Amino acid sequence: MESRYREFDVKEHWDAIYQKSETSCLGWYEEAPGPSLQLIRESGISRDARILHVGAGATTLIDILLQEGYENQIATDISRQALQSLQRRLGKKASQKVEWLVDDLTDPSFLPEISPVSLWHDRAVLHFFTGEAERESYFALLRRLLLPGGWAILAAFHLDGAKKCSGLLVRNYDEGMLAEELGPGFRLVRAFPYRYMMPSGAERPYIYTLFQRQT
Repeated sequence: MESRYREFDVKEHWDAIYQKSETSCLGWYEEAPGPSLQLIRESGISRDARILHVGAGATTLIDILLQEGYENQIATDISRQALQSLQRRLGKKASQKVEWLVDDLTDPSFLPEISPVSLWHDRAVLHFFTGEAERESYFALLRRLLLPGGWAILAAFHLDGAKKCSGLLVRNYDEGMLAEELGPGFRLVRAFPYRYMMPSGAERPYIYTLFQRQT
C-alpha cells in the first residue's frame, strides 16, 4: 500500500510522543470536548449504541460518555502507549467498560472483524492521511463498520488551519471535501468551523461535521 509513513515507523513515532509528553500538554488535548459532545447528542444515539473512537489517543470524551451512561465504546489507536495512557487515567473499573484495540486505520488487521457500530468518531486523525491509498483504506473501513442509519463525526484541520502537526504534513478539509470522500451514501447533517485553543495558547482552526449513513 502506498504510504507516506514508509520512510519511518508510524507506530514508533506516536508511541514516542505519548511516552515523552504529558497527555494534558499535547497539542490536540481537550479537557472539555464540547463540539464532539454536541454532535453526539444531536445524533440522538441510544446509551447502548456502539461507539468507535478512531485514533482515540488521550481523549477525555470517553470519560465523559461513560459518566453519561454510554458503556458500549471501543477505543482504537495505532499507538499502544496512547491507549495505555488513557487506560491509566480512566482507572481499572472504568477501563473494563471499554473495548481496546491497537490497530492501523490505513492497514487494519483487527478492526474489519469487529461488530458494526452506530457511531464513528474521529477528531484529528483523518487529516494525517495525506496519501490517496491511505484515505481509500480509511473510508473503506468506515463504510464497512458503520451501520445503515449510523453516524460519522469527522473533525479535521480546516482549510485555513495548520499545515503540519507533530512534525507531519496534514491534509486540510472543508465540509464539501469530507462529503466527497464519504460518497453519496452519506447525508451531511451539520458542519461548523471551530477554533480550538491548544494547551500552549495557540489556536487551531477545525471543521466539525456530522454525517448520517443513508444506505
